[in-house]
Amino acid sequence: MDYANPSDLLRFPDDFAEAPLPVFDGPPSQEELFARLRLARSRRVGPATFRRLIAEHGDAQTALAVLPGIARAAGASDYTVADEASVRREVRAARKHGARLLTLGAPGYPARLADVSSAPAVLWAQGDAGVLARPTVAIVGTRNASSLALRMARALGRDLAEAGVTVASGLARGVDAVAHDAALVGHTVAVHAGGLDCVYPAENVDLAAKIAEAGCNLSERPFGLAPQARDFPRRNRIVAGVAQAVVVVEAAAKSGSMITARDALDQGREVMAVPGHPFDGRASGCNLLLRDGATLVRGVADVLEYLDTLRAVPAAALAQPDMSPTPSPPPGHDLEARILSLLSPVPVPEDQLLRDLASGGAIAAPVLSAQLSEMELSGQIARRAGGGLVRL
Repeated sequence: MDYANPSDLLRFPDDFAEAPLPVFDGPPSQEELFARLRLARSRRVGPATFRRLIAEHGDAQTALAVLPGIARAAGASDYTVADEASVRREVRAARKHGARLLTLGAPGYPARLADVSSAPAVLWAQGDAGVLARPTVAIVGTRNASSLALRMARALGRDLAEAGVTVASGLARGVDAVAHDAALVGHTVAVHAGGLDCVYPAENVDLAAKIAEAGCNLSERPFGLAPQARDFPRRNRIVAGVAQAVVVVEAAAKSGSMITARDALDQGREVMAVPGHPFDGRASGCNLLLRDGATLVRGVADVLEYLDTLRAVPAAALAQPDMSPTPSPPPGHDLEARILSLLSPVPVPEDQLLRDLASGGAIAAPVLSAQLSEMELSGQIARRAGGGLVRL
């Protein structure tokens, strides 16, 4: 099953489509962490189903108990949850490699990634995942990079890291590896397509070890799993999800880097691109992105300028949703009309809508969430793939 696809095979009522996960006040127990890993490794349980099960039942231990019954009701009469012994082997392998389990809704899980609808239920982190709480920029590009592209990737990786920005990428050869290596002067995060003990390509084994010291290696896949072709697009949505912006240094029109750029757009991230010569097919994707409105990058100053605009956004517009009772909108404040005026058939990420609304007076995130739920139920708006909001 493709765990990156939010349309999981187990079906739930529509009111669980955007079910929020319970938030732990402190670290979950070891029993709950194990149950969450086992639930995530169970057949037919992807990100959306994981969220719905935890939201409905409160914890993974209860969700595991009821999951076979839910599967039978969905027509899977022979369904069993993930084998406990195999999950224990995965935990032992993680301990051997010094990795820590991060789960949705629990402390330590990357906050920006948690807001993505297809965020993985579990992540293995080797190193310091806390570096993702810093401003983070993803640098991606072709494996068969030109000399100029490699020089640009190295300059961007080094200069961003020296400016205190975490550099994220996918550990591929070419642009990814050069950006990671240059960012070792500060902090960098590598998202692996396979298990953390199956570094791909093998030539980057030493680089991955250095990254564990100067940042973090991340993977949603079990230990011992060598990456398959389908795992690389799945990895790309995590690379985009942990970042505030994605810089495409050099990429063909049909490439993994362009998949990452599309993921970034779906997630409401800023997409930036380095221009290339029109005769060089390796730059065709970057030039297409620029034609379609991506931010042009000539050097690190262009990227830092964008990050500065994020810092200027009112704090209320960036507040994370909490579990507090939802306050009512101020009297006479026609929030519904303002939302409708800002939406169109083109999907808009919820965090972008929150920032747009802030220009007319700060709106608390819980107020917006409650209003959007009402408007979805009444058929005025809908959510598209990737979580974007559209007006119907």
